[in-house]
Amino acid sequence: MATLPTDLSTFSEIIDVRTPAEFAIDHIPGALNLPVLSDEERVTVGTLYKQSPFEARKLGAALVSANAATHLAQHFSKKDHGYIPLLYCWRGGMRSRSLTHILASIGWKAQVLNGGYRAFRKWMIADTENQLTNLNRKLVVLSGLTGVGKTLLLHTLAQQGAQVLDLEGLANHKGSLLGTPHEGQQPSQKFFESSLWHTLNNFTPNKPIYTEAESNKIGNIHCPPSLWKKLSESHVIEIELPLHERTKLLRDEYPHFCKDPASLTELLNVLRRLRGNKLVDAWHQQLQQHDWDSFLTSILQDHYDLSYRQPGDEKSIYSSPQANIQIPEFSTDSYQKAAKEIIALEL
Repeated sequence: MATLPTDLSTFSEIIDVRTPAEFAIDHIPGALNLPVLSDEERVTVGTLYKQSPFEARKLGAALVSANAATHLAQHFSKKDHGYIPLLYCWRGGMRSRSLTHILASIGWKAQVLNGGYRAFRKWMIADTENQLTNLNRKLVVLSGLTGVGKTLLLHTLAQQGAQVLDLEGLANHKGSLLGTPHEGQQPSQKFFESSLWHTLNNFTPNKPIYTEAESNKIGNIHCPPSLWKKLSESHVIEIELPLHERTKLLRDEYPHFCKDPASLTELLNVLRRLRGNKLVDAWHQQLQQHDWDSFLTSILQDHYDLSYRQPGDEKSIYSSPQANIQIPEFSTDSYQKAAKEIIALEL
C-alpha cells in the first residue's frame, strides 16, 4: 500500500478504477481510467445496498469480476513481469483493492493508494499551498490592457524555454466578455486545482514562473487563496501595444465572432447597464455592417480600457510594475523579441 507523499513517477501506471463520471470530475494527473463499475452499475449496486447490503455485495463482486476480466484481456494483456501499477478509488476501498488483489495474484507488484482519491485531494491542496507559500516559487506577472497579447506572450516565453503558468489555459477560458471556453466546457474546480498542482510540481525550483494577471475568477473557476496571495506578492511587468495593433490581435484571436456576429450581439447586451443603450446600439450597428475595425476600437477604448485596473492602484491586488515592455506591432517577430527582453530582465 502506498501512502502520500510518495513519488508517483516510480509507478509504471496510475490507474483510477472509479466510474467515468467520477474520473471526469477530477483525477490524479496522468492517471488512466479503468473502471471496475460503470456509472450505471454503481447506481444499481448503491440502490440495492440500501435494501440488502449482502445482495449488493454479491452483485458488486460479480460486476467487478466481469469488468476486471475485460481489463485483463485488453489493457493488461501485454504488461511484462516488471509492471508496477498504483490503483485507487474514492477512498482506497473495495473497488481498488479487488483489482489490485487480482493483479498481485498474477505476479505484478500492484499497490493501492492509501485513502484513495480523497487522500490525494487533501494532500494535493496542502502541497500546492506549501509550494506557493514556503518553497522558492518566483512568479512574474504580465499585466496590460485587453488585446496587448499577454497570453500570446506567455506562449512565446514557453517556446523560448521559460517556465509558464497559463491559468486561462488550465481553466479553458479566455478571461473577458469575449472570453468563451477554448473548446468545450470549462473543467471542474477540482480538476483545475489538480492541474495547477501538477504544473507547479513540474517546475524547476528557483527559476521564474511567468503568468498573466487574472481576477480571482476565470469564467466559473475560482483562483485558490494561496495562488491569489502569491500573485499579489509577485513582480509585475506591464505590456503595451498600440491601439490599432490591439484590434488586429483581437480579430486574430476571435475569428468565430466575425463569422457569427449574432452570438456577439447577445453578449454585448449584458453591458447595457454599465455602458448605456446608446453605445451598445452603436456596437450592434457596427456588427450588422461588419465594421470590425470601428467596433473593436470602440469596445477597447469605451469598455475594456475603462475597466482596467492599473497595477499599483488601490483597487488592484498587483504591485506597481517593475518593468515596461513596449511591443510595436502584432507580429511573431515582435513577440519573440519581447519575450527575450523579459527573460533578460531577471526580476
